[in-house]
Amino acid sequence: MTGKRLAVVLFNLGGPDGPAAVRPFLFNLFNDRAIIDLPAVVRTPLARFISSRREKSAQANYALMGGGSPLLPETQKQAAALEAALAKALPGDTARCFIAMRYWHPFTEETARAVAAYWPDEVVLLPLYPQFSTTTTASSLAAWAKTYKGAGRSRAVCCYPVDEGFIDGYARSIQSAWEAAGKPSPARLLFSAHGLPEKVVAAGDPYQAQVEATAAAIAAKLPGEWDWQVSYQSRVGPMTWIGPPTDQAIVEASQAGLALVVAPIAFVSEHIETLVELDHEYAALAKANGCPAYVRAPALGVDEGFIASLADLTVKALQREGGVCPGSGYVCPASKCGRTEKAA
Repeated sequence: MTGKRLAVVLFNLGGPDGPAAVRPFLFNLFNDRAIIDLPAVVRTPLARFISSRREKSAQANYALMGGGSPLLPETQKQAAALEAALAKALPGDTARCFIAMRYWHPFTEETARAVAAYWPDEVVLLPLYPQFSTTTTASSLAAWAKTYKGAGRSRAVCCYPVDEGFIDGYARSIQSAWEAAGKPSPARLLFSAHGLPEKVVAAGDPYQAQVEATAAAIAAKLPGEWDWQVSYQSRVGPMTWIGPPTDQAIVEASQAGLALVVAPIAFVSEHIETLVELDHEYAALAKANGCPAYVRAPALGVDEGFIASLADLTVKALQREGGVCPGSGYVCPASKCGRTEKAA
């Protein structure tokens, strides 16, 4: 690839940029069939009901972060860092990063128009979800395939749960946070990820297997022997979700007298689930149950090694003929992984 125009599209869920955006953001989230798998005639009024009921409590949580989600500014920093890394990795070419959010601005439709106006020769679709799920990666890629009508040959990276740069970045984050807290011991390392309903995983979604692969790879990189566990947060609704729940794992470890080091390994940016759920709600829960020390490892953000890994994933994607493929040679244990699907 020489003298070409490359568009890299970074996908994430998005977040409300102010109190007035909370309700429509929640509606967009719950009206996605990947989230609530019901016919539109049922799902849409249900999404209206849920977003109405949750609006005030969600606004209170976002108020703890200044009134809105920091996810877009965080992603913009990552996009700028990735552009700089790609400028070095692909000299002579022009690489520009675009952001496509699933449930709030910039929406996929907005970004698709911007990419089309850029007239790229090549397009790399790079979700900022390290682990593949039908509810995140597949939903984002499907929305892009439906919307984008512009130029460029497209490839997509479906997942990178054991990519070396991603794993090393979290190992550094965990080790640094633990050391900065005075190395509390005995401690349990809790790998917390967003949960999914059990029925989604039972249908073939590989997310849980990939989260567990991420946790095992990070634990293997850490010096010494760690007592570690995988748990899942952010349960919503009456369905049975994969577990154990993070709040339950925190209570059990705290009551056993263990310090806690919590790493949000399904997230690469700070947002409501890290800054509120982990830093406020779960920290208070740990304290109430006698936890001697509660330490939270930061999300990767613009960690130099992580950004370098995103650049490497992009370059490797360009070397493929097309389609959707794991970014780091990961072999998915479930059939629903995007590697067998066609790219947009």
